[in-house]
Amino acid sequence: MVILAAGRLDPLAIIGKYYQPGSQAHRTMIQHAEPVTGKSLDIAREVPHLSPDLDFIYEAAMLHDIGIFMTNAPSLGCHGDYPYICHGILGQKLLEGLNFPKHARVCERHVGVGITADEIRNQNLPLPIRDMTPKTVEEKIICYADKFFSKGSEPDREKSIEEIISGLELYGKRQVSSFLSLVDEFSVN
Repeated sequence: MVILAAGRLDPLAIIGKYYQPGSQAHRTMIQHAEPVTGKSLDIAREVPHLSPDLDFIYEAAMLHDIGIFMTNAPSLGCHGDYPYICHGILGQKLLEGLNFPKHARVCERHVGVGITADEIRNQNLPLPIRDMTPKTVEEKIICYADKFFSKGSEPDREKSIEEIISGLELYGKRQVSSFLSLVDEFSVN
């Protein structure tokens, strides 16, 4: 397996290393990553004044959910030992182990609209207590684009902003407020 091709990270090779091609988990990963990547790149092209790194966005968006195979999410074809909420930190550890720390931070920081240390502590989440909210323009773009697509049935259907807000309301006002900030910053509709 070559994870670097012509000096660039090859996200499909990394996915192929951890997901059996043709498996449900592999289909889930690719069918979600592709539209998220496409939307991420579309958004990035609309904000050239922010100087987003398009090559990095392609790579990191394709890999943002690399950790799902280690979670217990049978409907996605994943039969791991960890709760689904851990997929970000699992992907972060995996990509750090491959020496891709910037890509690893995208994995960690894209879950929901990011998770704060207070939320981890107050909700007793099975995560390290630290701030896991997106910081860089690339992390924010990928986190934002990710909210528009689910991994279940209809992975290609783009959710409306209203649908996303309705889903985020279940988790609290901070999540909705953070998402609306991303809408203001990146909306290309």
